[in-house]
Amino acid sequence: MSEIKVCAKCVMDETVPAITFDENGVCNYCKLHDILVNAYPAGEAGNEKLKSILNEIKSKSRGKTYDCVIGVSGGTDSAYLLHWARENGLRPLAVHLDNGWDSEIAVGNIKKSVAALGIDLQTYVIDWEEIKDILRSFLKASYPWADLPTDIAIISSLYKIAAEENIKYVITGNNFRIEGKQPIDWTYGDGKLVAAVHKMFGNGRMRSYPNLTFLKFFYYSLIRKIKIIRPFYYMDFDKKAAQKMLTERYEWVNYGGHHHESLFTRFVIAYWLPQKFNIDKRKVTWSALVREGQMSRTDALEELKNLPYDAEKMKEDINYVIKKLDLTREEFEKIFALPNKSFRDYPSYFPLFTSMKRIMRFVFKFVLPWKPPFFYQLDSK
Repeated sequence: MSEIKVCAKCVMDETVPAITFDENGVCNYCKLHDILVNAYPAGEAGNEKLKSILNEIKSKSRGKTYDCVIGVSGGTDSAYLLHWARENGLRPLAVHLDNGWDSEIAVGNIKKSVAALGIDLQTYVIDWEEIKDILRSFLKASYPWADLPTDIAIISSLYKIAAEENIKYVITGNNFRIEGKQPIDWTYGDGKLVAAVHKMFGNGRMRSYPNLTFLKFFYYSLIRKIKIIRPFYYMDFDKKAAQKMLTERYEWVNYGGHHHESLFTRFVIAYWLPQKFNIDKRKVTWSALVREGQMSRTDALEELKNLPYDAEKMKEDINYVIKKLDLTREEFEKIFALPNKSFRDYPSYFPLFTSMKRIMRFVFKFVLPWKPPFFYQLDSK
């Protein structure tokens, strides 16, 4: 059996959807990274861009209690953003989405950070029975990124609270430099898809769940004029150094793997995706760190030989997820054995994006202060 081809520069391999290699063995995901680095420069140019963003936020938020909303999860990136915002004279309102799956460590990190920085915190709580049904429907749909409803709810709740508080800026912790860009086939999803999957496999209505439809997105962006700001796009961000600082200044605690602050997310990333779909998201994150010089390619390749998560701990997590979602072991095993699906098997906005790419790109110029990396991915395919 021939060996799997791996990128000569990072650790993405030929099991990754839509991957191609040039004559030097370098993958198209590395080239996408270079395109994004040029589009969103860090260093001196990045600092100037951040100064301009900060000045705009402050000047347009005079007289208000808060000048921005920052989503917090208890993880490195959001904790650092709170610190960065305060260091640069912003008056953020921290917002946390509670979907019933937070780890104790994550909750503790949030409480310590906002208390130390004197930042107000609002928590958006989704009715447990409702989110349980929605997440269970994504498992029944045999959908890869089963935690998509949480991702959609996070950004939607940030928009919703910003609108309620008349705040014009939402700051998020997205960072392509050290997180990479996920293959579209692995994690694509939108509000239309969430509604469709829940309608097909769930029960009841979505009342407290803050879905983000196209109409809502344009309402928040065009009518309420709320802007999404991504500071990490312009920063040379060293994650290990940030974690060290957060630990020393705020008693922040590292909870382990990427996005392991949520127990359900941990289950999806460390078990559901690799065991059912042969998807290892570590390849994306570690490839990004390799490109940025924050991890050696040799170390990344060696680490990929290990399981994403301790096997015994994962057994505990699986049992916990089964019980918390009111499934029996037999029901879960039947779900796990279902044929794998993708976002292409369900209604979504994706066909609109692809068939009307130029028009959609033009429209997004009026609602976002930056070109969504999603469109760079479509262009690079």
